[in-house]
Amino acid sequence: METKDCYYLGRITKPWGTKGQMALYLDVDSPADYAALDSAFVEVKGRLVPHFFHVDQLNDHRAVVTFEELSPDQAAALAGHDLYLPLDLLPRLDGNRFYFHEVIGFRIVDAVHGDIGTLQQVLEYPAQPLFQIMKNGTEILIPVIDPVIKRVDRQERTLYIEAPKGLIDMYLDDVNNAC
Repeated sequence: METKDCYYLGRITKPWGTKGQMALYLDVDSPADYAALDSAFVEVKGRLVPHFFHVDQLNDHRAVVTFEELSPDQAAALAGHDLYLPLDLLPRLDGNRFYFHEVIGFRIVDAVHGDIGTLQQVLEYPAQPLFQIMKNGTEILIPVIDPVIKRVDRQERTLYIEAPKGLIDMYLDDVNNAC
């Protein structure tokens, strides 16, 4: 298993108590969905290693787990390592909800400008993520916010948006003025 086939679940943060338990931070939207989790891949030296455990406590995004077949010292050595799960274990989203990785390559159709290009990637910035769209060699950045996303057509691999007024014009006018 490679990280490209997985999604980031969270991180093993530190030992918990004196019986070899470890604290995890779950970087997911709904941590309660992972209360029955019994295994994950731990990234160790660039490789994903499967580990089995049971969840002892779950409080919001924090979990306390006991790793099977690891001594307290072996478990403590995993502190600071990232956790991954296979992509096929992601809960299915429908409607206008989507995972960033699933919409890469989708056509982007704006309510005013029509087809504005192909989604190259989602740039994750602290303030908000941005769609990076390429149209005839020109980069267009659109904020990934609910009011912008109008419809996701998974079958046609198309995202329908309504970009903030003037935003797309700003990118396209720069190209037209440079000619």
